Amino acid sequence: MTLVRGTFLDTPVAGELRTLDGVLQVEDGVVTARGPAEDFPAADVDLRGGVVLPGLVDTHVHYPQVRAIGGLGMPLLDWLDRCALPEECKLAAPAYASAVATEFVDGLVRAGTTTALVFGSHFATAVDALFTEAARVGLRVTSGLVVSDRLLPEDLLTTPDRSVEEGAALAARWHGVGRSRYAVTPRFSLSCSPGLLEAGADLLGSLDDAFFTSHVNENPAEVAAVADLHGGYVDSYDRYGLLGPAAVLAHDVHPTDAELGVLAARGTAVAHCPTSNAALGSGLFPLRRHREAGVRVALGSDVGAGTGFSLLKEGLQAYFAQQLLGPEGVPLTPADLLHLATVAGAEALGLADVGHLSVGMRFDAVWLRPPEGSTLDVVLRSAAGPDDALAKVFALGGPADVAGVWVDGDRVRG
Repeated sequence: MTLVRGTFLDTPVAGELRTLDGVLQVEDGVVTARGPAEDFPAADVDLRGGVVLPGLVDTHVHYPQVRAIGGLGMPLLDWLDRCALPEECKLAAPAYASAVATEFVDGLVRAGTTTALVFGSHFATAVDALFTEAARVGLRVTSGLVVSDRLLPEDLLTTPDRSVEEGAALAARWHGVGRSRYAVTPRFSLSCSPGLLEAGADLLGSLDDAFFTSHVNENPAEVAAVADLHGGYVDSYDRYGLLGPAAVLAHDVHPTDAELGVLAARGTAVAHCPTSNAALGSGLFPLRRHREAGVRVALGSDVGAGTGFSLLKEGLQAYFAQQLLGPEGVPLTPADLLHLATVAGAEALGLADVGHLSVGMRFDAVWLRPPEGSTLDVVLRSAAGPDDALAKVFALGGPADVAGVWVDGDRVRG
């Protein structure tokens, strides 16, 4: 048993910030009691100073693109051709992939991310390297082999039969092992033939509790190209039975009302990737339309089109985007931002025991204690209350302020 003392902020209920300046009791990685400090013996772990949040949940991030961060000034398809795809080809070399896997997992942990739905690599050996490093560090990772059979560089292409063979082998090694799960991952339907998408559906159907993830409606030129190839973008996945509650599609900046209706009916979640949408000029995410249609939304960093691993920055950018949409936007509160970065992501990934710090939940947590004298440190000490403190964390916080990270009660950083 471990007693943890600190100021804990979480959002078990959407839009409602809960605060505890006290103690969490943790046993075997699970919160078993919580309350004022005077109700417990002296704490074993003292996290006073700063705030403790639930571990952050990233629902869309690309493992092979760490070194491609910062390719600014291009729309999506140009950025893929010039920045992302040449870098992804390099992961064919196992030593290179292993080095990138180490950098990637370290980047997530430094940002306070404890759970992630990761877009893997086109190379099975590289996906294996990712799972190996995530398991070594202790992160919760859902990922899989990325597949395409058209449009991309030859080195990144596969066939339907090979995609199933390699995906099944990876799932046999990693799906449901420790904190790892497998996700069937077509890159996007623009780079996939009907046969490859059908093969993905076959693989998905053969695995218990596996996930499906891909991209949708990110950029107008991409959307038009998919329409020429497949018809509707959402339908290109739905016709093969790939959509459901265990599916997350990234971006969805330009959906039709009919597509939102399908996503809601299937229970499919959307990963909102604000810094990527801004950096590539893809557009402002229509959060209000998604919510009114009943589509679940969480946050994704979308490294490397996104500008870093921090979901605090993604939350701030989400706030900016909704402000810029005016009456069509959703005025997000600090509690809304934390919920998007934690509980909403956990729910999108089907994880009922992470996302907040209630009794019965896993102790996944991030301790934000800014360096003494930093601007965040100064403004936190003058915060008017918990909501104000959380607003300052999203406005100014980042990896430099992460002093400790826990997964299942195990300290994985700090």
